[in-house]
Amino acid sequence: MKYPIYKNPVFRVDIEPAADVTKVAAGGVLSPVLKKTVSSEMSFFDNEKYVAELSEASDSSFSSYFDRYGNALIYSTWMPPIPSPAFSRMVKSRMSAAVGRYRPEQVTISITEECPNRCLHCALPNKNNHSKLTPDETKDAVDQAIRAGATNIIFDGGEPLGYAGLEDLISYVNPDLAIACMFTSGVGLTEEKAESLKGAGLYSVSVSIDSPYEEKHDYMRGVPGVFQNAVSGIQNALSAGLLVNMYVVLAPHNVYDLDAVYDLAKTLGVHELSFYEIVPTGRWIDNTTDILTSEQHEIFKNFVEKCNADPAGPKLFSGPLVINEFGCMAGRQWMHITPEGDILPCSCVPIPYGNVKTGPNAVSAAWKKIRADPAYRAGKGCLMRDSDFREKYGEQFR
Repeated sequence: MKYPIYKNPVFRVDIEPAADVTKVAAGGVLSPVLKKTVSSEMSFFDNEKYVAELSEASDSSFSSYFDRYGNALIYSTWMPPIPSPAFSRMVKSRMSAAVGRYRPEQVTISITEECPNRCLHCALPNKNNHSKLTPDETKDAVDQAIRAGATNIIFDGGEPLGYAGLEDLISYVNPDLAIACMFTSGVGLTEEKAESLKGAGLYSVSVSIDSPYEEKHDYMRGVPGVFQNAVSGIQNALSAGLLVNMYVVLAPHNVYDLDAVYDLAKTLGVHELSFYEIVPTGRWIDNTTDILTSEQHEIFKNFVEKCNADPAGPKLFSGPLVINEFGCMAGRQWMHITPEGDILPCSCVPIPYGNVKTGPNAVSAAWKKIRADPAYRAGKGCLMRDSDFREKYGEQFR
């Protein structure tokens, strides 16, 4: 079955699952001209694994998604189903970005600073002031983000599972406008909680795994027993019928364990395995040399190629490779809101451009300031790993 990514009377782009991967094709009278404009976007979808096709005959674990979206393709846990009203909004944002008019498609909201872990690489700085957004402040932030163009609202922290009223916040996100997602360490993701989150309308949950080995994972998290919490949380979320993404911060300490990471993801049965490269920010802000070398980047690239050839494994989202091709998403597709309400270009760039508590147009105003800053126009690699950016903007790091 073909699923429309974009269509109008003179141009359309379709995606079709075939032999466990996707195929993308353009058609219409203006196809020879317009497909050049969106060729990079088309390549992102082409010849890639996908999560699931939704239909009456699909796996029963996807029944609630089928009830909500009907016949559709879930390409990624990061993205609304194809087709859906939220996906159409995302495509419009991507088309606008192709001509330089960017929107904050993904907005992460740290609803609380509270967390039972002490992760060495946490992007949240050590403020220890127990900040959190109130439910009304969070809902206002959601409204502002969606008006600015967001199609993926991600609740994180701290640890969002410790926030009273989390389900109410998830339910507040209109699924016709955006998907509601969540980042968690897995602490508190019990069977009952997973069912409750699913009932509230949570689209997907990302559970962080720093190492496939319990001792190494718990060391990075600063607390013993967190690995077992993460594994149990993944299992509980899958049992509840949630889309589950295993999220790995790729770093020198785990780049040689990639095969074991993949085996763990495959054994657990997660739908997607996502990698982002470690960033010197937050508690890790001074570790500018403890990042991946060019040799380690090559190891990761070869690993991705091997895993993509395995039809039985989860879909991979390869953050470092995506950034290499499309550039850093900070201030171009991504925006972050802190527990204090500060509006940042992403969770890793600690420079506030506004605060959601200052008024109903704070997010849009902050986005205009970010887009006016030349630093976020070039589409280079991660800005916080860029020595020139750190030298120029370092005094603004909050």
